[in-house]
Amino acid sequence: MTNLKGVYPVLITPMHKDETINWDGFRNNIEYFINEGVDGLAINGSTGEFVSLTKEERFKAVEVAVKQVSGRIPLIVGTAAETTAAAIEYTQQAEKTGADAALLINSYYAHPKEEEIYEHFKTVAESVSFPIMIYNNPFTSGVNISVETILRTGRDVENITHIKESSGEIRNVRDISRQGKGFIKTFCGADDMVLESFMVGTEGWISVAGNIAPRTAKEMYDAYVEGDIDWAWELYDKLLPLCNFLEGSGKYVQITKHAMDLKGLAGGPSRKPRLGLSQEEQETLKKLMEQLDVLEVSRINGEG
Repeated sequence: MTNLKGVYPVLITPMHKDETINWDGFRNNIEYFINEGVDGLAINGSTGEFVSLTKEERFKAVEVAVKQVSGRIPLIVGTAAETTAAAIEYTQQAEKTGADAALLINSYYAHPKEEEIYEHFKTVAESVSFPIMIYNNPFTSGVNISVETILRTGRDVENITHIKESSGEIRNVRDISRQGKGFIKTFCGADDMVLESFMVGTEGWISVAGNIAPRTAKEMYDAYVEGDIDWAWELYDKLLPLCNFLEGSGKYVQITKHAMDLKGLAGGPSRKPRLGLSQEEQETLKKLMEQLDVLEVSRINGEG
């Protein structure tokens, strides 16, 4: 199985003004991130507006991404759906198309109980053979999965290999990382808790901020892995204002899309009912990007 670790930006789905998907921009964005040296990519996640995409669009995103990545780095595909049957369909398509792993959250409207979550994850994972990263995000799904259920799921199902922990509870990250050694590994999904998460055992970061400052995110991770903790903290201090803005805004999709536009890459609007950023939010983002020196990086690097 693919060894998943490091910094994985969770990509937007770029769109034209009429809210159709900008497939050329999607390909170019993927190439940009590979050139920036990230460890892997994730698509069709919350940042990619998966709930606003049709089934055909989600399938095509996988096909385009797999072809563009061409095995150079691992590709994780979000395969969440409200029903177990639909999640199986998305997960099987991702595996068949050539993705390296799936990212799977629980049902996000039904607010399932712990046993229902366990059965959902187990049933979907057993329908495929590639790695499954389960996902705990109470802020979007309305359910905070217990540490016990996460450990049980990873222990019982061979190809459930990772958990993306986005609850913001550092104790959960610690307990899963330590008690799950040998059968489930943790990824951080809370941008404003990432270095703390590394310190208690997390092996990777599925990152929204990594869209905007991929090199800084990667450099921070590498510094931590190499034992240069002071430098990791210094880089984290630079990233943290952006991370806090993303986590606290309620508009992380729109922020990331606008940031991509400012970088000379493909962003565009979000699908309604999401509205764009206010003038104040745009100015805040621009200042944060200026501090990180990531404005128009594609033009500066001669890539666009």
